[in-house]
Amino acid sequence: MLGIDRFAPPHDLGSSHGRARLIREAYYEDPLYVPLVRRAYELWRALEHEVAAPVLHRTGAVMIGAAESELIMGTRESAIRHDVPHELLDAKQLHQRFPVLEPLADMVGVFEPGASILVPETIVGLQVELASRAGATLVFGERVMSWEGGTDGVELRTDRGTHHARQVVCCAGAWTPGLVAGTSSLLEVERQVQQWWAPARKEESFGIGHMPVTLWELANGRVFYTMPDMGQGLKVGWHHSGAVTDPDRVERTVSPEEHAGIADLLRRFTPAAKGDRLASQVCLYTNTPDRHFIVDRLPGEARVLLVSACSGHGFKFASVIGEVVADLVTSGRSAFDLTPFRLARFSAQAA
Repeated sequence: MLGIDRFAPPHDLGSSHGRARLIREAYYEDPLYVPLVRRAYELWRALEHEVAAPVLHRTGAVMIGAAESELIMGTRESAIRHDVPHELLDAKQLHQRFPVLEPLADMVGVFEPGASILVPETIVGLQVELASRAGATLVFGERVMSWEGGTDGVELRTDRGTHHARQVVCCAGAWTPGLVAGTSSLLEVERQVQQWWAPARKEESFGIGHMPVTLWELANGRVFYTMPDMGQGLKVGWHHSGAVTDPDRVERTVSPEEHAGIADLLRRFTPAAKGDRLASQVCLYTNTPDRHFIVDRLPGEARVLLVSACSGHGFKFASVIGEVVADLVTSGRSAFDLTPFRLARFSAQAA
């Protein structure tokens, strides 16, 4: 097996960084993800066992918004349908349970105690190491320029040479439109800003074991999140609503206006967290029109499997999607129903 990456993972140029990522079962985006995320949990625990080091950091998570908001209704639907342990809390109960949170009076929260944090840079490094140990050939700093199917496989042309393969898995994230014809109209790259803040007071209340991950849906439908301090400050950022960009030309400097916008969120909803800003970072979401994944063979080229467009919620699934891909390229089958992730759905939607 050959793996090619134009960069050197783990890196901070794409979508698999950010020091902390949430994994949760009460999945507001769609209940169809719950079986996948449960298998992802099993595989993350298997990774912990293999490396004898923690991968999952249990924090709990609380989704906060109006009772009729998409975030609350979707979370409750997944939790109820799949028997995910959870609690419904009103604004007063939320503040009593987590005193650093100050929701509006008409907000409610759905608390999922089993939700956890994954550290993406650590995990990517571990997976690279284990893949190499298992016999994979990994080539970094080499850019795939184009590919072409032939009678005996697929030819990949890079800035260093040519590679031949029986099958190709394309998981290029934000760079997919430049590699796979026809995807530029489906995939939109969105610039996202992540920030880390030092608490102004009650520092102990923001650590793991005291503060859960939070997702907040505001009255205008925008969603932001906070993640507890793991020694680098409280992580906070918007989930979606970023500017459309090009991955090779994205603005990676965070503006004063973006800093001020995050500071205002903290001031309104977690005022004790608004101390000094410690760091900022840009990441990329690659979104499909319906914000669901793509896991499918390319039309007319069955030897190329496209795995992409995680739409801002993909990292937690990396373990299980890796298993799905391995099954598809070795046996042609997966234990999961991948119909919702097929490319044909976009043609059906346009018809």
